[in-house]
Amino acid sequence: MPFSRPIRAGIIGFGLSGRVFHAPFLATNPDFEVSVIVTSNAERAAEAAHLHPAAVIVDTVDELFERATRGQLDLVVIGSPSGTHAALADRALDAGVAVVVDKPFAVTSAEGLALIEKAERLGLPFTVFQNRRWDGDFLTLASLLDAGQLGEVRRFESRFEWWKPVQAKSWKAEATASEGGGILYDLGVHLLDQALQLFGDVEEIHAEVITRREGGVADDDTTVLLRHSSGVHTQLWMNGMAAQVGPRFHVLGSTSAYTSWGLDPQETQLRDGALPTDDGFGVYGEERWGLLGVDGDVLALPTQAGKYATFYELLAESLLHGGPMPVDPRESLRSLEIIEQIHTAAGSYEITGA
Repeated sequence: MPFSRPIRAGIIGFGLSGRVFHAPFLATNPDFEVSVIVTSNAERAAEAAHLHPAAVIVDTVDELFERATRGQLDLVVIGSPSGTHAALADRALDAGVAVVVDKPFAVTSAEGLALIEKAERLGLPFTVFQNRRWDGDFLTLASLLDAGQLGEVRRFESRFEWWKPVQAKSWKAEATASEGGGILYDLGVHLLDQALQLFGDVEEIHAEVITRREGGVADDDTTVLLRHSSGVHTQLWMNGMAAQVGPRFHVLGSTSAYTSWGLDPQETQLRDGALPTDDGFGVYGEERWGLLGVDGDVLALPTQAGKYATFYELLAESLLHGGPMPVDPRESLRSLEIIEQIHTAAGSYEITGA
């Protein structure tokens, strides 16, 4: 389907995903226009109108899809709760527009594959927002591996951990694993995607899936062990109950190692109202640089600036000029298959119709 500039985008949801991770990048990229925002929350609607005065704010997805069907939108970005992603993406494809779905783009691999095949059948652009591929520390690690600076990588450790013993009231606190809830669907999608990007597919999977919060309905402390076909052994930790956190990355090679701490600054900056075009956006302070080398002989290595904006730059290039999608949805499908396998083995839910 032909696209012209600006690409008219509709955003479904204006919570953390829509407000922080999508709207700022669309609004600051001249190839896009934030045309419609869907939120039924009056406070969020007022904030959306303030931040994006040229956008039409609507209460329901039906209003957005009606506009899309009439040819008033080119792209739908889905940033609603995880359990709604697949159904909304399906409706967006029926409306004949390009689709960006936040992770996880479906709860089951069967749902995910059906969406991919439908998009291919209809000839519509379809991609998944895996923004953590553009974390600064991940970009730095990838460049080290490309340059062979660690030798043969033997073990990869990666963590998303923090201390939040009381979960704030939100859909995340109430969604079960069968609804796309829990830390494995929320953060594990990122960690798995990064591991697969760096070291390829896996042959062996082990996991501990634990719910520690009193009254919790889904996992909040999960560990995943992978053996990649490349021979690398990966350990992934995701924990919302960590009173002290471990290294973000700890990568052991045959000649050297790399260790980093803390999370990419872009999310915090965006929450605080910064824009991707601001000076210093995504930049790590020197105190946040990772360490490269062998104990007794390490150096602080400058961390590359994170750049989530790259996702939408690549998307614009794809829609306007025919380049590849920023994320191949089949790569995200592989992460879903692994998560599904882990939850099924743990008895977190039963897969039906898969």
